[in-house]
Amino acid sequence: MGKLFGTDGIRGVANVHPMTPEMALKIGRAIAYITRRKGHTPRILVGKDTRLSGYMLENALVSGICSMGADALLVGPITTPGVAFLTVSMRADAGIVISASHNPYQDNGIKIFSRDGFKLPDEKEDEIEDLIFSDNLAELHASFHEMGKAYRIDDAKGRYIVFLKNSFPDEYTLEGMKIVLDCSNGATYKVAPEAFFELGADVIPLFHEPDGKNINKDCGSQHPEILAHEVVKNRAHIGFAFDGDGDRVIAVDENGDVLTGDQIMAICAYVMKKKGALKKNLVVSTVMSNIGLGLALKEFGVKTIAAKVGDRYVLEEMLAKGAVIGGEDSGHIIFLDHHTTGDGIISALQLLSAMKEENKPLSELSGIMKVYPQRLINVEVTSKPDISTIPEIMNIIKGVEKKLGNKGRVLVRYSGTQQMCRVMVEGPSEKDTEVYCNKIADVIIEKIGQ
Repeated sequence: MGKLFGTDGIRGVANVHPMTPEMALKIGRAIAYITRRKGHTPRILVGKDTRLSGYMLENALVSGICSMGADALLVGPITTPGVAFLTVSMRADAGIVISASHNPYQDNGIKIFSRDGFKLPDEKEDEIEDLIFSDNLAELHASFHEMGKAYRIDDAKGRYIVFLKNSFPDEYTLEGMKIVLDCSNGATYKVAPEAFFELGADVIPLFHEPDGKNINKDCGSQHPEILAHEVVKNRAHIGFAFDGDGDRVIAVDENGDVLTGDQIMAICAYVMKKKGALKKNLVVSTVMSNIGLGLALKEFGVKTIAAKVGDRYVLEEMLAKGAVIGGEDSGHIIFLDHHTTGDGIISALQLLSAMKEENKPLSELSGIMKVYPQRLINVEVTSKPDISTIPEIMNIIKGVEKKLGNKGRVLVRYSGTQQMCRVMVEGPSEKDTEVYCNKIADVIIEKIGQ
């Protein structure tokens, strides 16, 4: 039996297994089946980003949902956290997002939220997989008089914008602030500019005209270069770059300098601690977080826990330890006082709130954390064998670690959503990190590279 779910739902190239309409129909059926209760018609909320293949997968999912006797609530293009919010708000039994996040347009994926707005636990994902691979779904479908209906929810965007604005303190507005927004031609292309405008900002939107193929193309949270240029050119106070499904954000200060997710977390945690809002005096980061984050938090008396990479693992630690802020250097940050999952727009608003609270520009606040030189190389691989079983790779890793000593670190791990091995090196200088990271990547390319 194959494995469908990765660290963040199901993902692959559109119209190629598992991202086919046939599989989407089965997934829709399986989700509807596990939410059925006696005397209750399940309601499954379905949203998507702006990819061309979203139409195909949406229709297949809805067919599967309705064939199993459940109703589908269609909210159209909206962010992943928007689906999580609407699932809870509309008392739906589950929420489905059709998106491949920051991946290029030819990829797509399916993420699932439970009725409480959290991503499905492993056991529920296993149950869905068992149903799909058992081939019993066709026999379990509803009778002709029990089939479900599909409804368009026309005001979904407006509901979500109100939710976003409520995460920003009532005593502040964004009046007088010029803000540049890179919407990545993705799911934030309408909601982000409108939310910031309604809070009073002078909004300059970029990459907000999706055509189904330009999502994440040389823009968004992974490509903030144009955003940085536009912030300086327009003399804006700040800029934000979201990813394709809106759960990540990267910030740019008024000088055009890019801030990572770690820096955003450091600033927000610092201000939250001063206000007495940092519950358990704790921040959950990941093993990929910059060394500088832990050192900065330690300096102002905040504890840190490093989770495995992936927002679901960050969330697990947050719930277990009672933390209210946690996230990844990629800009996927969870503010549990405001939402059940990472939301790029909420993260941006929390950073703006911190700036208002301190009455300081972002360039000054960014000094809270020193960013240690870091180099990350993504190596495309043919397979994902246990790294520890390949002597040549282990030898080069150990050699680099010995040379770095306590002045840096090495992390080599496979991507949970792509056929890639990520090589990350932190060190005392840009030159050292570049050289060492390339040495490790070269050996990985030689042994398991495509």
